[in-house]
Amino acid sequence: MGASAAYDVSQKIKELLLHQHFVNMVFAAAPSQDEFLSHLALEKGVDWSRVNAFHMDEYIGLDRNAPQSFGQFLKERIFDRLPFHKVHYLNANTYNPLEECRRYTNLLRHYPIDIVCMGIGENTHIAFNDPHVADFKDSLLVKEVELDIVSRMQQVHDNCFKQLDDVPSSAITLTIPALINAPNIYCIVPGSHKAQAVYHTVHSDVNERYPSTILRHHANATLYLDKDSKVKL
Repeated sequence: MGASAAYDVSQKIKELLLHQHFVNMVFAAAPSQDEFLSHLALEKGVDWSRVNAFHMDEYIGLDRNAPQSFGQFLKERIFDRLPFHKVHYLNANTYNPLEECRRYTNLLRHYPIDIVCMGIGENTHIAFNDPHVADFKDSLLVKEVELDIVSRMQQVHDNCFKQLDDVPSSAITLTIPALINAPNIYCIVPGSHKAQAVYHTVHSDVNERYPSTILRHHANATLYLDKDSKVKL
């Protein structure tokens, strides 16, 4: 699954670079992305010096060097492994999250996103757009959100934190329009604990109760599953 997604993404990068000078990409940070990222870093023939990288969410108040930091996660797994033109980190370790949202919004407007590589949360969130804050018509590109319990518990299930109380309660996230506006989306979702979320993504009504259902309205979104995450289909 990870190898298939990595191959497809690398081919899309090469295709886009035939017609434009730079490609702008957003990456998700989660253990579910490990296989994909490790294979992507090994793909041959990609001119990474013409790729600008972003990440889609970050905890507020967590030290940027903490192992649970999404920026640190991506730095170790791909950003430091490849010669990107630029890597734009979210800085959520700030006293002014609103100003950081504005700064990152300006970057996204300056570098329109071509490719989003993402996952789906146990509660069907995409980025940190949990059901209670998800807005398919959000006027913002980046915003501060409070995380729901399911989303925070997923971080415990993923062995990122030892217990719920250790998981930050708020984050900065790219909004659903910021993700969906990208012309190419690759969604990588392994594991039995994601099977119910995958079922909703494919079969439930398209609404904010199940944020990932919006992918069904995208013209070019590809969903990658493994034998465990597809068991309810």
